[in-house]
Amino acid sequence: MAEVEEQGRNLSEESTDESEEEDTEEEPKLKYERLTNGVTEILQKDAASCMTVHDKFLALGTHFGKVYLLDIQGNVTQKFEISPVKINQISLDESGDHVGICSEDGKVQVFGLYTREGFHENFDCPIKVVALHPQFSKSNNKQFVTGGNKLLLYERNWLNRWKTSVLHEGEGNITNVKWRANLIAWANNVGVKIYDISSKQRITNVLRDNTNLRPDMYPCSLCWKDNTTLIIGWGSSVKICVVKERDPTEMRDLPSRYVEIVSAFETEFFISGLAPLADQLVTLYYVKDSSEHMEEEFRTRPRLDIIQSLPEGCEEISSDALTVRNFQENQCRDYRLEHSEGESLFYIISPKDIVVAKERDQDDHIDWLLEKKKYEEALMAAEISFRNIKRHDVQKIGMAYINHLVERGDYDAAARKCQKVLGKNMDLWENEVYRFKTIGQLKAISQYLPRGDLRLRPAIYEMILHEFLKTDYEGFATLIREWPGELYNNMAIVQAVNEHLKKDPTNSMLLTTLAELYTYDQRYDRALEIYLKLRHKDVYQLIHKHNLFSAIKDKIVLLMDFDKEKAVDMLLDNDDKISMDKVVEELKDRPELLHVYLHKLFKRDHHKGQKYHERQISLYAEYDRPNLLPFLRESMHCPLEKALEICQQRHFVEETVFLLSRMGNCRRALQMIMEELADVDKAIEFAKEQDDRELWDDLISYSIDKPPFITGLLNNIGTHVDPILLIHRIKEGMEIPNLRDSLVKILQDYNLQILLREGCKKILVADSLSLLQRMHRTQKRGVRVDEENICESCHTPILPSAETRTRAPETDPL
Repeated sequence: MAEVEEQGRNLSEESTDESEEEDTEEEPKLKYERLTNGVTEILQKDAASCMTVHDKFLALGTHFGKVYLLDIQGNVTQKFEISPVKINQISLDESGDHVGICSEDGKVQVFGLYTREGFHENFDCPIKVVALHPQFSKSNNKQFVTGGNKLLLYERNWLNRWKTSVLHEGEGNITNVKWRANLIAWANNVGVKIYDISSKQRITNVLRDNTNLRPDMYPCSLCWKDNTTLIIGWGSSVKICVVKERDPTEMRDLPSRYVEIVSAFETEFFISGLAPLADQLVTLYYVKDSSEHMEEEFRTRPRLDIIQSLPEGCEEISSDALTVRNFQENQCRDYRLEHSEGESLFYIISPKDIVVAKERDQDDHIDWLLEKKKYEEALMAAEISFRNIKRHDVQKIGMAYINHLVERGDYDAAARKCQKVLGKNMDLWENEVYRFKTIGQLKAISQYLPRGDLRLRPAIYEMILHEFLKTDYEGFATLIREWPGELYNNMAIVQAVNEHLKKDPTNSMLLTTLAELYTYDQRYDRALEIYLKLRHKDVYQLIHKHNLFSAIKDKIVLLMDFDKEKAVDMLLDNDDKISMDKVVEELKDRPELLHVYLHKLFKRDHHKGQKYHERQISLYAEYDRPNLLPFLRESMHCPLEKALEICQQRHFVEETVFLLSRMGNCRRALQMIMEELADVDKAIEFAKEQDDRELWDDLISYSIDKPPFITGLLNNIGTHVDPILLIHRIKEGMEIPNLRDSLVKILQDYNLQILLREGCKKILVADSLSLLQRMHRTQKRGVRVDEENICESCHTPILPSAETRTRAPETDPL
């Protein structure tokens, strides 16, 4: 196999500029190998003259008149001694059961490969071509054609004799013939003709373009792409012809079919053979160059190109120069191109060498990518075609890519590829880990190690953790958070961390990591102690997740110092685990923290902490006066005398006013508002709330010598007290600010009251009348009664009974 691969590299040389960079080099379309085994021995003693290809085997003709049947590896399976001179052409039918052979001495043989029965004839001129009907084995008349100086059709008649028909003559030797379905195409010195065997009509004549070239030196190449498409190559000219059905209205005396040339173009070199490849064309070129050899033409290597035909030209897809044996001695007529339609195999035949070209498959594509160090693309291609490629081959490609990335110094990319390439192979994983350790890149591979159901030995993970602990505390902490604790020996890592803490006991990152390790090991008390010491945000999550409330009963102050809001919420949410009394006891020496706890407790439930309401009065007064008055308003369990004493000691006027009014001492409360606060609006509001006539009198008496207060009273008491009482008590000549506006407001309020009263009166009268009318209508309605209904006045049945109705006529005085 290595020899074949080496031959393939030597046979073809891509037509690319060597100065171009590798990234711009295009991948070849075909790969090549030399047909060896029996062929090598044949061509050492003889020379190939022609060959035909079947899906099952190959048939090779030589200059010494022998025909060999070969398998696709080139091994000889049969040998026929046909003639002492050159075999010109070999034809096979589609079944591969019959063969037609013609030679330079005029011999023509058509026979079954397994019977040797058939047609044997010697002509008096060289026979250049022979072609069997594609269905020769199945047909009854066994048709075939031969070509020398004329084209003859042979067919067997009903008497089992061979009948001969001349299809064409008079234009020189027939140099090539190809039979496809019912169409026979042949070439002579003038051009190419096509004959329809079904209608027995010649339907076209395509003239030769390169008339200055000798037909015997530059023969015509013919190839059927399908049953109706013929490709003609002659000299440097290519024509693609399509056989079409003629419109019946245009036939007259014309054939039922005609030929349309759909594409025609010139090539740079001389054509030695043609073959179709899907919608493209494979062309074998004979190349000669006289630019540097003026005295004689210099023959270079033949070329095999893939071209795309266009309506007015062609586009080159790929071009390979082939190193066939003795190419310097060969001419255009010495090369032939045959192809196998089933497997897209192309055979380049020369006198001393046969080269096989085939389309490159996915394996070849991957090999080329690897050769060009395009490892990423190779790996992707291998994964796409994974069904057809062994897993170890994919890994081989991937390992080559990883090695390339390591050599290039791209360690992170190499480590990342390990996930995809190494897969579930733990042995390969460990080898790579040790390789990365050797080159000092354990950190690069650490984040990509397997950590799921499949995992490495604990020692591997511990080795990496120790490496990080030596040089990178942050990276170490990240791995501890990301790796499951069961990947490694937890206690060994805890011991290593403690050793480092001896050198740096206050390192918060190491302490946090140690707490996480204790958590993995379910030593929650140790973890909690570290978290509280560091005031770490995860302490509350740890408590909730692992139900550590019994462990924090003596650490409530620490929790409150860390985050009062979170701590109180946690304590209140879990009061069944840590009682309210326990919390109060722990916080007794920290009244500011106790206040926060009791305040939130009161907000949640006004009655739950009632026994602490007396204590809360002092706490609110000391730490949170804005919430003292709301507390006094909402608490039903607060001792008022105690609260009044504290508020009076601290001279909290608003709170004292509230307590006095709640205790019934409204006059004293109003006095404080007037004297202490000097706020007439608040005093009026207080009087309105109490709705006490004596309070209004006190308020008027206090305000009568204070013009601003009088103005306030005039503006606000109109709806509660008769303003005349206030106006009569105002001293003569007292100057009162905005008196006119106040009087106007009093009059407006009075008018509004009158209007409201009149409106109410009208509504009342209208409603009374409406109700009276409804009652009258109701009383006028008839009422359904029966014998059981009793009169409310006389208490007798309203309706007389049946007996009463019968006796009535007897008692009638009339």
